[in-house]
Amino acid sequence: MNRDMKTNDTPISVLLVEDETTLAMIIKDTLEGQGFSIHTAGDGEEGLRRCHELHPDVIVADVMMPRMDGFEMVRRLRQSDRQTPVLFLTARSAVNDVVQGFELGANDYLKKPFGMQELIVRIKALVGRAYLAPAGQRTEQQTRFNIGNYQLDSIAQTLTYAGASQELSHRESEILRRLCQNRDCVVSMQDILRELWGDDSFFNQRSLHVFITKLRHKLARDERIRIVNVRGIGYKLIVNE
Repeated sequence: MNRDMKTNDTPISVLLVEDETTLAMIIKDTLEGQGFSIHTAGDGEEGLRRCHELHPDVIVADVMMPRMDGFEMVRRLRQSDRQTPVLFLTARSAVNDVVQGFELGANDYLKKPFGMQELIVRIKALVGRAYLAPAGQRTEQQTRFNIGNYQLDSIAQTLTYAGASQELSHRESEILRRLCQNRDCVVSMQDILRELWGDDSFFNQRSLHVFITKLRHKLARDERIRIVNVRGIGYKLIVNE
């Protein structure tokens, strides 16, 4: 599919590479019910072949698979295709595994077990970012930030202070990453909600505010750090040096 020809009426094409047949069918049926076009593969070798044949909008792949695992599949894919977004599904919790996946060219990951709505939001966010980027260009994002005396690693989803790390949820990490990337500037509340929640409904606005409150508590050991609410617009990260 020509990415420049993508329209809102064209279903998102997903290549699902998953060796657990039951899980693959549940995901396929759920996403097709939401208007996605789903193609499946049972291992990395088949997934790589089908990716070259189908040119999907996004690849959702398990890590642990027979014949060829997800990491090797993505490593080979990135030799010729650096644009198609890849989301890993993984039961692994070790940080090194997550980091390895990103280094090989993955764009996002979701730990099993996961909610289907979370998967749908992540897929839409990945496809949206891919189509906003110039054709053939894969955007490299900064993933580590210094915030006063804290260090954020958005891949490992950790916030470190004085050598002690605390784990962040995906949404906490992604919200804080956006604030760090736009330090001293307002980050639109609508943009955060649409990318991480899928819509900017009133209920989700309340949920976002709860996440902001959690982040303020987690950053409270450095009094120079503030997350300011710009009423009706969004949030701003300020660090007084």
